[in-house]
Amino acid sequence: MDRILSITLFQRLLGAEFFHLAPAIKELHGRHGDFRHAGVASVRRGRGPLKALLARIAGLPPTMEDAPIEVRFNSTADGEVWRRRFGTAAMQSRLRAGDGLLVERLGPCTFGIRLVRIGKELAWTVERARLFGIMQLPATLFDGVRCRESEDEAGRYRFFVEARLPVIGLLIRYEGWLQPADAVTAG
Repeated sequence: MDRILSITLFQRLLGAEFFHLAPAIKELHGRHGDFRHAGVASVRRGRGPLKALLARIAGLPPTMEDAPIEVRFNSTADGEVWRRRFGTAAMQSRLRAGDGLLVERLGPCTFGIRLVRIGKELAWTVERARLFGIMQLPATLFDGVRCRESEDEAGRYRFFVEARLPVIGLLIRYEGWLQPADAVTAG
């Protein structure tokens, strides 16, 4: 029974596929408790008042280039909380399992995400979304949302996230790398 309780959220959702991921991805998603990773990220937000409003409601960071990023993780048997800091901008989400999907709450939106291993990488695909937990949004609205996790040649965890919405276009794109905070060095 103790072994079952020690399985992380991502291990539970991916099953045996988890063990075929790149080492940096397994390290990040294979831990319980409080821990932090740090690195560098670049963020590009779409321009225009509607995009700015949507980004503000979702708590998305502003445009920045090669900014420091820190992510504090709290991983328990019930789920995870990710507290990201892009430079001075904070962004938080809560993750849990639901109906075989990763359920992420970001601002007033809750997303049902299918995790898929592609080679040694991990892809996230939005399959459903709700606004304020009650209003079902068409999944097709999120066909332009792409998330990918990989490992770079230095052995660091890499992330790429892009959200394009119909008619609106690019809402946000951010990418960068992370490694355990005690391993971060200048350069």
